[in-house]
Amino acid sequence: MSAVGERSTTDASGRGAAFHSPPAGEGLRVVEPTLFERSRPGRRAVRFPAPSDAASTAAASQPPIPDAARRTAPLRLPEVSELELVRHFNRLSRLNHAIDIDFYPLGSCTMKYNPKLNEWAARLPGLAGSHPLDPGPLSQGSLELQWLLAELLREIGGFAAISLQPAAGAHGELTGMLMTRAFHRSRGEGDQRRVVLVPDSAHGTNPATASMVGFTTRTVPSNARGGIDLDALRGALGPDTAALMITNPSTLGIFEDQIEDVLSAVQTAGAIAYMDGANLNAILGRFRAGEAGFDVMHFNLHKTFSTPHGGGGPGAGPIGVSPRLAPFLPGPLPQLVDGDPATVLANAWSGRSTPDARFALEAPGARPTAIGQVRTFGGNFGMHLRAYAYIRANGAAGLRQVTEDAVLAANYVRVRLGDTYELPFDRICKHEVVFSARRQKREHGVSALDIAKAILDEGIHPPTIYFPLIVEEALMIEPTETETRETLDRFVTIMRDIAERSARDPETVRQSPRFTPVGRLDEAAAARQPDLAWPFPEADRTGATLSG
Repeated sequence: MSAVGERSTTDASGRGAAFHSPPAGEGLRVVEPTLFERSRPGRRAVRFPAPSDAASTAAASQPPIPDAARRTAPLRLPEVSELELVRHFNRLSRLNHAIDIDFYPLGSCTMKYNPKLNEWAARLPGLAGSHPLDPGPLSQGSLELQWLLAELLREIGGFAAISLQPAAGAHGELTGMLMTRAFHRSRGEGDQRRVVLVPDSAHGTNPATASMVGFTTRTVPSNARGGIDLDALRGALGPDTAALMITNPSTLGIFEDQIEDVLSAVQTAGAIAYMDGANLNAILGRFRAGEAGFDVMHFNLHKTFSTPHGGGGPGAGPIGVSPRLAPFLPGPLPQLVDGDPATVLANAWSGRSTPDARFALEAPGARPTAIGQVRTFGGNFGMHLRAYAYIRANGAAGLRQVTEDAVLAANYVRVRLGDTYELPFDRICKHEVVFSARRQKREHGVSALDIAKAILDEGIHPPTIYFPLIVEEALMIEPTETETRETLDRFVTIMRDIAERSARDPETVRQSPRFTPVGRLDEAAAARQPDLAWPFPEADRTGATLSG
């Protein structure tokens, strides 16, 4: 795969893992050829055995494939050995940064270590090999695990009910907004309540999701302390308000300490209170959104409960809801149909199953008010397994410790770097701290982007930059609870060194990265003009098409 950019004579193939990096003065450079370039006729990674006599006999009785469905030429795939294949993808993987390689303080993404124990649990044959269409008697273990996970999330979030279906955080938001719309319609206010209020410190997915459901969004500004401007919120609330979507702690890493006033104002206005739970790592065991009065919150299992994420991999965004939204939850929900819930829970926490307990999916049409299915079957079951293993391994005290350590780590970085980078909101933070490179930009012409690229040269993933939008030259750092003090100290030293170089020799920072396989990419072009097709030689095209 090539990134993008104009072809160059320095790129012999024009393809492969190639990158164009004009800011560093580097031409197009191939760092790993494609498998097509390595292809040689006849090489195979896998050879299949000849069919048995029984298989041949069975195949002979099958109807032939219609001529119209047959290829007219062999499918043109690269022909390589298994070893070449393994080496190719291992080399490509080493071009990426990962949490298993080094520090990954990407703000608002909670890139923390994923214990391998969870992967072991997810690979247990009885669970990994289960299928959502297994008959009830064969799927009792899977259904019990999903029911137990929902009970755990209900307890953690303080909600009346849980759906595990949404496949990601933004999908959870979408589900919450669809339920908000259904709720207002059920009260005859669907045409009236068309506005969703979103603080300017919320995740960008919040207004995007509300818009997808057809709502109009209005921004609520922050006050001087980084919290919600209460007067502005009260002024914006009205009979047309459908919901408030708040990210708490916010993208400034600040817990909204006016939350009682915020919720009171929203409830008085008859609107739904939505809390974006992506930053739940900061408040586990310390704040329960449902208990506080929120109507709905999504959980990012792939952030908070230590399941791998990033790079487009599977996620899970279950939602918890208040009693008034429970009738609208997407189904079918896993249910305990025979057995005492308290006994089943007590046995599960003791590591036992409960004899005669029986689980089943909710019957179709059991809740006519449900918004319907938002995901096939019960959601991303593998993520449910990992989250369940993580929660059970930590227990209640362990989850509280997770939050305490995550908050401590962020505040350690805040204090250690507070004299080097500007702190727009200089107060105790939660799981992440947001600095500004405004001083470096103004005095030395070094931007947040330059600093992020310089961090790459140290083998560390950069923090989130230019977000939240309300902070100029933002550097959003989320160290998480899984890093050692030595790692945090090393990061602080690197950040101090970059600030010092910005003053002494700013050009070296602006030319970063200098030691990575490639320099700066044209990221906008890479996103808008991805070049992903392999150009077969023209002579090879004759007589062959993708379909024929």
